[in-house]
Amino acid sequence: MSNTSSLGHVQTDATTPTRRTVDVFTRVLHALLALSFVGAYLTAESEIFRLVHVSLGYTLGGLLLVRVVWGLMGPRHARLSAMWGKLRGLGAWWNGVRTGQASWRQTQNLYMALSVVLVLSAIAPVVLSGYVTYQEFTGEWMEEVHELFGNVMLLAVLAHVSGVIGLSLLRRRNLATPMLTGRVEGTGPDLIKSNHSVLALLLLAAVLFFWVWQWQISPHTSPEPGVSALVAAPGKAQSEDHDD
Repeated sequence: MSNTSSLGHVQTDATTPTRRTVDVFTRVLHALLALSFVGAYLTAESEIFRLVHVSLGYTLGGLLLVRVVWGLMGPRHARLSAMWGKLRGLGAWWNGVRTGQASWRQTQNLYMALSVVLVLSAIAPVVLSGYVTYQEFTGEWMEEVHELFGNVMLLAVLAHVSGVIGLSLLRRRNLATPMLTGRVEGTGPDLIKSNHSVLALLLLAAVLFFWVWQWQISPHTSPEPGVSALVAAPGKAQSEDHDD
C-alpha cells in the first residue's frame, strides 16, 4: 500500500504543470552579461589575463546594445517599457510610505526593477572608461574612474542578486528559476509564444566568434626565445626598449 502511495506521489511530482515565462534568447543574453561582468571583474588586476579582461569588457558593451534593441523589439516581458511601467509607480509608492500605506508587493517589484536599471546603467560608463584607459587617451586618473564605475556596478549586481535571494526566501519559491529553465510551476498558457532559439544561437555564435577573433589577432609569442612579449588587445600599440 505504501509503495502504491509513493508511486502516486512521484507521478504527481513528475507531472506538475509548468508554463514558459522567459524565452531562451533572454536567458542566454542574461547569462552572457553575467559571465562577461564576473570574468572582467576577476581579471581586472591581472596583467596575464589582460586580453581576457579587455575582450570581456568589449563583450559587455556589445551585449548592452543587444539588450537595448531587445528591450525595444523583443517580447513583452523583456521590453524596457515594462520596466519603466514599474518605475512609474515610484511616486505613488513614496506617497504611500509617507502615509504608512505603502504596498509591500509594490516595494519588492520596485526594488527589483531599480536594481536591474542600476546594473544596465552602469555598463556604459564602465566600458567607455575602460576603453579610454586602455587606449591611453588620458592620464592615469581615468583608470581610477574606471575602477570606481566597476565597483559601482559590482554593488548594483550584488543588490540585484541579494534581492532575488531575499524575495525567493520571502515568497518561498525560487525566483531565479525562470532565468535558468524558462518555466515556472503553475497552470495556464505559456506567456511566451516563441523561444527565439535561432536568435539565441546567433548571439552565442557571435560572442564566441568575437572572442576567437580577439585571440587570433593579438600577439602571443616573442620571435626570440627568452624575450617576453607584451600581450595586448587589438588597437593598442606595443613598445619595447632596446639597448644600443
